[in-house]
Amino acid sequence: MKQPPLITPREVDVPRAQRHTLPNGASLYAIPSDDFEVLRFTFVFRAGSSMQHAPFAASATANMLSEGSRDMTARQIAERLDFHGSYFEVNVDRDYVYISFSSLSKFFGPTLEVAEQILLQPLFPEDELRAYCEKRKQTLTIERRKVDTVVREIFAEALFGDKHPYGISYPEKDYDTLTRADLESLYRRLYTAENCLVVCSGRIGEEELQGIGALAEKLPRADRSATADFPAPRSEAYRFVERPDAVQSSLRVGRLLFTRTHPDFVGMQVVATVLGGYFGSRLMQNLRGEHGYTYGVGAAMVNFEREGYLGIAAQVGAEVTAPALREIYNEIERLRREPMPEEELSLVKNIMTGEVMRILDGPFGIADVTIENLLCGTNNGVIEENIRRIQAITPAEVQRLAVKYLRREDLITAVVGAVDPFTKL
Repeated sequence: MKQPPLITPREVDVPRAQRHTLPNGASLYAIPSDDFEVLRFTFVFRAGSSMQHAPFAASATANMLSEGSRDMTARQIAERLDFHGSYFEVNVDRDYVYISFSSLSKFFGPTLEVAEQILLQPLFPEDELRAYCEKRKQTLTIERRKVDTVVREIFAEALFGDKHPYGISYPEKDYDTLTRADLESLYRRLYTAENCLVVCSGRIGEEELQGIGALAEKLPRADRSATADFPAPRSEAYRFVERPDAVQSSLRVGRLLFTRTHPDFVGMQVVATVLGGYFGSRLMQNLRGEHGYTYGVGAAMVNFEREGYLGIAAQVGAEVTAPALREIYNEIERLRREPMPEEELSLVKNIMTGEVMRILDGPFGIADVTIENLLCGTNNGVIEENIRRIQAITPAEVQRLAVKYLRREDLITAVVGAVDPFTKL
């Protein structure tokens, strides 16, 4: 059997979202596709954890929206969605809350009715809130027994500082003091028209577009624009938390860099992929293939609204923590010292391009990318531009970026494990 030729797309035709500005200031974007009899509409509010005035208020508000409304109980909301095979999902990050409703096209009307109850008429019942807080408190207590959870938190603190909205972590006991008034205050302040964009995709006809637009138009206008206090990040070079009984150590290595709008962001995505962005990456070959220190290691550029960073993550045997860190530093230095082979870089380019194509396979994937681009102040035209930049990058450019941004003295390291590895480095 003859293998088909490898074709790397040089052009990607991604549909642009059709923008509609509503009378109350909300923005509605539509990406119609008639290929499937499904649709999804997502309300994005700038209401993530960096915007909250009380610990855990942002995630609690978003997750409590469906726990009872003016006209429906939490059970009725869940049963109505289940009856029509519709799907409701909430995601919360540092900057934004994403509230998505998916349904078959023929059940759009009933789904929209439930969406209105969730988005516009939440009650945040006291008994449901207390049950939610107790459950989340217990879950967080269990999660913080894991080295991977703790290292994620202390790495954020090391990058940004423990007072920065992106770096702060709250104790579990703060769930005990979270009140219904905290949720109502955040909801009134942040779930507003000016603080929202809506993206709908799939089989979106004129009727569906008007229905979603009518719902978005009911969002209240804000008295003033939402703001948050963002001090300058205060980074620490090294953080270690001892867990004497830990069989494995969890590691994070990286540094603060820049957001997705920076001209070097795409180039640093290539650098991150070379280091740990796919199964055959340099760090995987070294730490797993050659030394057997770990089952997996990854590297990526992480983008927030106001900051961005490079992060490398791995879990390794407790007894090989120091050697594993040493090899991570060595691979970074090798990338700075030696131009990478053209064949290796070509493989990385094709993997990255293929990943873009995979994400764009289907209307909901296109909608996710559209949301990300809109939040970065761009449109879907940037996708083709980024693919061109990936395909055009050279070994010399990869080395230049590594030399510029990955000096050993600029790297931040966080470790949770049985033994402090820096005593052996």
